[in-house]
Order: sequence, then structure tokens, then C-alpha cells
Amino acid sequence: MGDANRENRRLWDAWSDDHQALWNAATAEGGLPPVYSPLPDPESMADWQADRLPAREDTAFVELGCGGGQGTVGAARDGVERAVGVDFSIEQLRHAVRLRNLYGVDARFVTGDVTDVPLADDAFDVAYSGFVYFMVEDIAAALGEAHRLLRDGGVLTFDVPHPFHELFDPETLALERSYHATGPRRDKHDEVLHEDIVVFDRTVGDLHAALVDAGFTVKEVYEVPQSDDPDDYDEDPGGSSSPELRAKVPRTLGFWAVAD
Repeated sequence: MGDANRENRRLWDAWSDDHQALWNAATAEGGLPPVYSPLPDPESMADWQADRLPAREDTAFVELGCGGGQGTVGAARDGVERAVGVDFSIEQLRHAVRLRNLYGVDARFVTGDVTDVPLADDAFDVAYSGFVYFMVEDIAAALGEAHRLLRDGGVLTFDVPHPFHELFDPETLALERSYHATGPRRDKHDEVLHEDIVVFDRTVGDLHAALVDAGFTVKEVYEVPQSDDPDDYDEDPGGSSSPELRAKVPRTLGFWAVAD
């Protein structure tokens, strides 16, 4: 693990309680904290997804950089055969285990870095990573590990902050950096969290090329949200975006890719 990953792991351990409190802030008294399923609704799958993805009850699912476990627990709740979450933060995994127990689902959580995952080859049908790879220095190693974990024809889906969105100040909408200025930088990421994480800016083309180099065929690139009306968006409690900015540029860039 490189110095940047070590620093980010230290920060996530320190931030974990505050971050999960922010995530769970809207939970009704006595209610379950929110989770989500990274898998598409069977009724709205694209044709290629329906061809590639097994039925949920036959799907082995892994979340790479699972944080507090919301995606892993959501997939388990929705009936996948096996759900595993991997994260380098012990404190985040503590929250993930608590969330699993609250929902009463069968999910496993493993301590590990996404560039060196302690799981077997060819073990999963779907790998998912949400807003993680932009904090990873060695993207080739991370995507190589995702490919190793997937069975032939398995699907990787991941998203990151859209590199174009990250160029702008969310309040003034002023362009602050060059799209071509890739590489590491320190980013506040969230106004609630008082230290800066290390992030690695990559262009859309960089990410596409890295997937191809890792042995994937890219099936879909998506950019969300897509409304130009600021009234369609809520305020970002972390302060890293704004309704006005999201109405100008997409907040999220995502990929669906198949392991060749």
C-alpha cells in the first residue's frame, strides 16, 4: 500500500463515525439506516445486462471499498446468493458489521485494499465499487484485482466523481483547474470532515483505457444526473457539490464493463 493509501486509510478510520452519522442523518427514529442495491432492477435492465447478469439468487457479489456496507447489505437484502464487502478501514467495517446485523442478512466483510484483495480468483459474478477508485493511486492494480475476482464474463460496475465536475468551485461555479491536470491532489471532499484526502484525477479517456488494459470490454459509460434545473436537486450536506453546479455538469461518472 502506497503512502497516499495509508494516509487515506488513516483518515477514513478517523472520519468513520462522523461520516456514517451524516449518511444516517435522515433515518426515522426506530427505523433502519438506509442501504441501496448496486444491481439494476430486473425489470429495467438493458439487453446486454440481462444477457450477462445471472438471476439475483444465483449472483455472487463483491463490493470493493464497501465503507459502511450500504451496498453490500443492500445486495444481500435483495437476495443475492453471496455478498462480500472489502474495505481497508477497520472503523468503516465496524459500521458495516453493525448494519448487517441490524438488517439480519447474510453478508461477509473482509479487511483489505482494493489493489490487493484477499479473496479467491474467479469467485464472483458482479464486482461493484462506488466513489472509491478516485482515491486509489494504482488504478491498474485495482482494476486488475477486480478482473481477477470475476468469473469469465463477469461484470464490473463502478462510479467516481465526474472529472469535469471536479474542476469547478461548487459555490461560485468558477473553473478552478485544467481538465488535463491529472495526478494526485488534496481534496476536502466533504466540508464536515476536517482533513483533506488524497485523490487522483483521471480523465474519462484515462479510465476507459485503464479498463481495456485490465482486460475488460466497456459496455456502458453513464453520466448522472442529467437535469439542467437546479430545483431538481437537494443541497449537498457535505458541501462538495451544489444544485447549481449539478444543473451545469454531471456529478457522477460510471462504467459497466465485462471481464474478457
